[in-house]
Amino acid sequence: MEKVVIKARHNGPYKVTGPVTIIDADGTEYDLSEVGDSVVLCRCGASTTKPFCDKTHSKIGFEAAERAVRESG
Repeated sequence: MEKVVIKARHNGPYKVTGPVTIIDADGTEYDLSEVGDSVVLCRCGASTTKPFCDKTHSKIGFEAAERAVRESG
């Protein structure tokens, strides 16, 4: 089985590579067949195409922590 990888890009979106299905809060499934084997998801909160990235992060000067914070306990 192919592995799914989620990578945080420097001050940018999450790049998700591998076989994924995205379903919104209403239960609508997005057809990702035209985007190939990866998709980029917004993490700045300003994209007009959420949950997908539209590169707004670069226009608003988004800065992000690049390392995940491990849960304690």
